[in-house]
Amino acid sequence: MRLLVTGGAGFIGSHVAERALAAGHDVRVLDNLDPQVHPPGTVLPLPPAVEVVEGDLRDPDVLTRALADVEGVVHCAGAVGVAQSMYRIEHYVDVNVRGTAALLEAVTRRRGSVRRLVLLSSMTQYGEGLYRRPSDGRTLRVDIRSESDIRSSGWEPVCPETGEPLVAAPTPETARLLSRNVYALSKRYQEELALTLGGTYDLPVVCLRLFNVYGPRQTLGNPYTGVIAIFLTRLLAGQPPVVYEDGRQTRDFVSVHDAARAVLTALDTTRADGRVLNIGSGEARPIADVARTLARLAGREEIAPDVTYRFRQGDVRHCVADIRLARETLDFEPATTWEAGLAEVVDWARAAPADDRTAQAELELREHRLVSDAPISTEASR
Repeated sequence: MRLLVTGGAGFIGSHVAERALAAGHDVRVLDNLDPQVHPPGTVLPLPPAVEVVEGDLRDPDVLTRALADVEGVVHCAGAVGVAQSMYRIEHYVDVNVRGTAALLEAVTRRRGSVRRLVLLSSMTQYGEGLYRRPSDGRTLRVDIRSESDIRSSGWEPVCPETGEPLVAAPTPETARLLSRNVYALSKRYQEELALTLGGTYDLPVVCLRLFNVYGPRQTLGNPYTGVIAIFLTRLLAGQPPVVYEDGRQTRDFVSVHDAARAVLTALDTTRADGRVLNIGSGEARPIADVARTLARLAGREEIAPDVTYRFRQGDVRHCVADIRLARETLDFEPATTWEAGLAEVVDWARAAPADDRTAQAELELREHRLVSDAPISTEASR
C-alpha cells in the first residue's frame, strides 16, 4: 500500500512510518517540522526509503503533492499539549481542526484511490475516567475538579451524592466525553469529522484514542510533551522532576511500539472500521512513582521528585484505559513491559538533545492563572 503518514517525522509518526516500511508499505511522510518539536539542526529519525514532503497540512498545494497516488492515510499530525492549548486557542483549533478538515476534504475527493484512514486521537477527551463508589460498587462519572473542590474534599474525586472518595475503574470508549480543555476538544472534533465523512463517503475510518504514549524520540526540549520525557530532561540535568498535586494521581502509559503496532493492524483489518478504540496498557501508575523509577533507571536515585501540592487547572486525577474492544478487534495486547520500556527511553535520552524548559512552562502557566498560587494542604489530601 502507498501510505501517507501526516506528522510522520514526529514522535509517534516516525515509529508508524518505520514499522509500515518494514511491513512492506511504500511510505511518504508529510510534516511541517515545527521548531517546538524539531529544533534547528535536528536529524529526522526516518529510514532513507521514506519519502519526506515538508510543508503544512493546511496548504492545498502541499496536500495535493503529499496525497498523490496514496492508498492509505495515517493522520498523526497536530499540535499537542493540554496546558498550552488553553492559551494558544486559535493555534490549536486551526492546526488540529482546520488541518484535519483540509485533509478530509482532499481525501474524500480521492475516495476512489484512498481506501483507508487511521486517525490518532486522544484519551484527554474523557476528562476524569470512570469511577466506582466503594459503598455499593456503582460506577459513575464526575466533572473535572476545581481548586475549591480540592480544598474542601481532598485530591481524590468524591461522589456528589454520598461524599465518599471514589475508586478509579477502567474507562471504556462508550464513556461520555467530559473534558474541558482546548486540545481535547480539538481531538473530539477530529474524530467526529473523520467518522461522519467516512460514513458519508464509504471510506473506512478507524480512530485510535491513545493514552499516555512514551518511548524513544519524544522531544526532550518540549515542556508540553509527555510527562516521562519532561521528567527525564530534568533528571539528566541533575534537577528533580516537578510533580503537581500529591503525586498519587495516576496515568495509563503505553509504549510507542505498541501504539504503532496497533496502527498497522488497524490498516490491515476491517474489523475496526468505523470504530473508536482505546489504546493503552490498562495499568494505572502513580506519577510520583514514575519519577522515582526513572531516577533509579537513570542512576539518579538521590534525586527525589519535587512534589509541589499545587494544582494545574483542568488536570484529571485518574484515567485508565479499558482495552477490551482493541483486544477484540485488533488482537491488541501491550507487549512492552514497563521496566523494559522505561529503560529503553533512558538509554535513548542519554544521547538525545535535551533542553530543560520546565521553568518557562511554569511561568506561562502562572501568567495565565492555570496553576494554583501556593501548595494546597487539606486533611483529606494527606
